[in-house]
Amino acid sequence: MVGVPLARRSKRRAHRIPHRLEAVVDYARLGWASCLGAHPLREGQRACSCDRVGCPDPGAHPLSPAWRMQATTDTAQLTRWWEQEPEANVILPTGRVFDVFDVPADLGMSALTAMESPGPVAASGDRVLFFVATRGNPEDEDEWWTSSIDHAPETIESNPGLRWHCRDSYVLAPPSSLVGGGTVRWLRPPDGRPLPDPLRVLDVLAD
Repeated sequence: MVGVPLARRSKRRAHRIPHRLEAVVDYARLGWASCLGAHPLREGQRACSCDRVGCPDPGAHPLSPAWRMQATTDTAQLTRWWEQEPEANVILPTGRVFDVFDVPADLGMSALTAMESPGPVAASGDRVLFFVATRGNPEDEDEWWTSSIDHAPETIESNPGLRWHCRDSYVLAPPSSLVGGGTVRWLRPPDGRPLPDPLRVLDVLAD
């Protein structure tokens, strides 16, 4: 890079940041459905692109209340959506192909160094997201649950900072924009290999 102007190097680095449409098409190839998400606003009185006054989760939720039905791997539909809404964030529903452990960044980074094969891992502001194989729909209803921001299964109540996103939940995926600047980014991007067993990853996170 000797002799190459800094501005040109910056443009090259920026070019390597995946476009949202490129990202959702890549997710579709993995069999991961996605849908449009709200995004942070840079100007004005509101922090979120949605119509809700005082949005409690600006730039980090689906645009439509029908997101469960809309989420798709159809690349033609994804292309239409993100051509119309190029700034829309990327929402990935959980409990279909994968579940996600959502943990504080310090815990997540410590656990990441202790795992030989952690699977896909993303950084989202002050949180780290571990993508694991979904538990699906066990016969015993007590073996699965819906996880939201303020709800966690009894088995991990001793770890209040840990959230398990599964059925009827979702996560904000790379390269979505975050309130206050920055983006969700991959620490370990998905590579098509089988996702790790959730209980094996949970053992490390809960240790």
